[in-house]
Order: sequence, then C-alpha cells, then structure tokens
Amino acid sequence: MRLETGRLVLREMNADDIEPLLGVFGDERVMASFASAPFDRAAMERWVGRNLAHQRDHGYGLFTLIDKADGTVIGDCGLEHMDIGAELGYDLRADRWGRGLATEAAIAVRDFAFATLRLPRLVSLVRVGNQRSRRVAEKVGMTWREDLVRGEIRYWLMELPGPGS
Repeated sequence: MRLETGRLVLREMNADDIEPLLGVFGDERVMASFASAPFDRAAMERWVGRNLAHQRDHGYGLFTLIDKADGTVIGDCGLEHMDIGAELGYDLRADRWGRGLATEAAIAVRDFAFATLRLPRLVSLVRVGNQRSRRVAEKVGMTWREDLVRGEIRYWLMELPGPGS
C-alpha cells in the first residue's frame, strides 16, 4: 500500500526502516512526548517488529513517511487497532517539525481510513500537554472527547466520527 501527498510518500513500513527510523526515535526531543529515553537499535528493532506484526494481524498499520524533496525517511503515520478504536498516530523527525508535514500525512491516512478501510471512527491519544500533537489532531477534524488515564499516563482522547456516523 502506498499513499502520496504533495510533499510526501507514505508506504508500508518494512524491516529496512529500522535504521532510518532511529533518526526519529533515537532523538530525545521526539521521545520527550512519550516520556521515554531515546531508542537504541534493539528497541527500534522491537518497535518495528511489533508494527509489522500489527500490519499482518489487522490489515493496516503504520506508513513510513518519505520526503519527496530529498527521499529522506522523516517519520511514520498510520493506524493502530486499539480497544478504544482505530488510533491515528504520527511521529516526525524533530528537524521537520513546524512545516505541516504531520498534518499532511495524517489527512492522507484519515482519508484512507474512511474511504478505503471504511472505519466508523478514528481516535488519537495525545499526551496531556503535547499541544503540537493535539493541533495536528484538530487540523484533521478531531475534537476532544475526554481526558483519560492509561498506564498512569494522562491523555486527551481526540475523536473523529467517520462519514455518515
């Protein structure tokens, strides 16, 4: 599966993405939004492996984001099946923040989720205080539904009903 926007290629994640995704998840600025230490190669291998298994099990998952201008892997964006619904998530290299790229990718995935997968709704779990991520969720049409706690972490649950819901 492959999606394209004006500036991005979104393609299915694969095992070859481990090294370039370390440029995202190995950055302490990115990992601050997860309250986690930067990933090392072993952690990145486990994370990609988990996402590839999710793709196989559910028929959808995360796309690797590639900047068309220079061919660089700059992050991921996609869907994760959760107990509260399909979560739209996005992670972007810190040096690419503030350019609208996460929003561009999230809109493409939102449209794919509703038009192709025909999902009834999308949610995003945004850590309380992560205004950048909340703003992306709002730009794709999500609204705040409630605050919730999962594993002792506080989140804003953002929600977008599908067309006709």
